[in-house]
This record gives sequence, C-alpha cells and structure tokens, in this order.
Amino acid sequence: MKPVYINSAVCISAQDTLNADFFHTMEADSTSVLLNAVAPNYKEFIPPAQIRRMSKTVKMSAVAAQKALIQAGVEMPDAIIVGTGMGCEEDSEKFLKNVIENNEEFLTPTHFIQSTHNTVAGQIALANSCHAYNFTYVNPGSSLEMSLLDAKLQIENDEANNILVGATDEKAARTMELYQLNGTIKKEEDLPADVLNSASEGVVWGEGSSFFILSSEKSESTGAQLQAVTFINKLEEDQVHSFISEFLVKNDVETSGIDAVLLGFSGDERTDGYYKTAQDMFSGANQLHFKHLSGEFNTASGFAFFMANEILKRQEIPEVMRINMDIQKDSINTILIYNHLNSEDHSLILLRKA
Repeated sequence: MKPVYINSAVCISAQDTLNADFFHTMEADSTSVLLNAVAPNYKEFIPPAQIRRMSKTVKMSAVAAQKALIQAGVEMPDAIIVGTGMGCEEDSEKFLKNVIENNEEFLTPTHFIQSTHNTVAGQIALANSCHAYNFTYVNPGSSLEMSLLDAKLQIENDEANNILVGATDEKAARTMELYQLNGTIKKEEDLPADVLNSASEGVVWGEGSSFFILSSEKSESTGAQLQAVTFINKLEEDQVHSFISEFLVKNDVETSGIDAVLLGFSGDERTDGYYKTAQDMFSGANQLHFKHLSGEFNTASGFAFFMANEILKRQEIPEVMRINMDIQKDSINTILIYNHLNSEDHSLILLRKA
C-alpha cells in the first residue's frame, strides 16, 4: 500500500501555535476552566466583509486550512474532509435563541444555514473553488480519526494524492453553562488542577482548529507519516492493554518500538484511569500529555496530532509535555496517540518519522 505522508500541519489552539516559536513558549493555564483559542489577525487572511458573517470555528478553520495548503504547496486539494464534534455551536445557539425570543415566528434563516456541521468544509471549498470530494464527519470524540481513516483509504487506493483534513470545535456560552451544570467542566474551586494526579471531577474545556495535508508523495515540508488509525466507542479499563496490543501487532510494531506516547490526561479523576493503565505498557518510552495545553474538547486529538507531527519533524520534545522526565532518547521515530472523550470513543493513531 502507498505510504501516507503529512506534508503540512497547522493548528490554532489555546497556545500560540501559529507563531514559529511556539514550541518553546507553551504554558499551561491553571487559572481558568475555559481556555480560549489564540486568534490570529483574521483581516490578514479573510476579507472584512466576510469576517462579520463567520462564526469562530469557520474563521479558525479558514485560516488554518489556507495556511496548510500554502505550507504544502498545494493549490487545489483532491478532497476536503473535516471532523467536528459540535460544529458551529455559536450559530446554533443564536438560532435557538431567536426561535424562543420570537415565539417561533418571523425567523431569519442565516443562523440556521450557518449552524450546520458541514459549514466549515463547505466554506473552505467555496473559498478555493474546489468541486472535489467534500465530507464532514460528526462524532463526539473520534471525528478527526474518522477523517484520517477516510483520507488514508483514498490515498492508499489511488483515489486521491493530496487531501486536506481538518478537525475543529469552538466554545459557545450557553453550551459551556450546561457543561458546568452537568459536571463535565471543573468547578472554579477545584483550580489549579493537577491534570496528571487529579482528585476532582470534570475537565478544563478548550477549543481549536487543526488542518493537515495528507499526501501520497513526500515533499520538503513533510513532517511525519501516518501509519495507522483505529477507534472504538466503548472500552473497559481492563481492556486497554489488549486494545493497544492488538493494534500494535496488526501494524507490526513492538511495544518497545514506541519512542513516545501521547496520552489524553484531562484532569477528570473519573476517566483518567484509562491513561494510567496505558502508561504501564510504555515504561521505556517518552510519556507525554497535552490537554493541560489545549484543554479538553471533541477534537482535542487534532492538537495531539499536530504536536506529534512537530515532534517527529523537529526531533525534540517540549519539556512542558513530559510525564516521565528520566527517559531521554537519541531519536524519535514512532509516536502513538491514545485519546478518549469522557471514557467513550477511544482512539489510537500511529505516526512514524518520514
């Protein structure tokens, strides 16, 4: 089968990841239960008249997608595939608010039209006059993984050469209020939270947009190779070892052959046990975590995928991500990402140095 290369990776997140120096300046924010994405100057990328009509996730995605295409030197992708858990939350809330306030009468359709989950992929296609395959995957915690698998299969079967793959989710005020009420988000009094050894329930919520060009051919901008991806909806803690082992065996990789593992510790004592179980399998690897930098959200694995690509490309690990400080490897050739959302949608992504 054809290899699948990652020829560009762009991320807008709670860290200043559009800045070239972000790798050494990342910091965890322990003062808030809600993390905002560091927004670029949108006027540099999007005409002002269009900005007013765009929600946050559309703006973030438009910029990330544009920069990913430029970074990879691709003018027109063969496909656009986007994964999102909640879609355009802000427009959804605005539409529902109008429904209530106007007693379901005299409604303008704008917010409804822009609230659909495939708005992001559609807007990117319109901006680039791209009439190719355009698809949006919507699943709580494995939307990016589904998108990556789709792109991987298309490239391996000679259906496409350059595919734009993205993952995006935004925060919206009312949804965040509901998440705080049902205990999804931590209480303010539980801050600052020790993400790795949390004694409280709930997570710190974030947002972000990550876009990548997956290609059948290696280029000067190639950072890593996507080896494999899998996901499962339900998993018990005592099944974690077999889930990971079977995945590695299927891809001819020994546990000892994993140089670094990214674990999605979220600081929720109810669900982080899965990651602690996985840690036992990789005592000789660089164990890393990432949600203290990005926050938890439906497509937080997009930030992990971006960071894994950067680590393989730079052959360096940011100290702020390390769990076990005593492991130092001369080279990093394989990275495994293990993530889940609220103990569901468990996913594994295997990357290799290109």
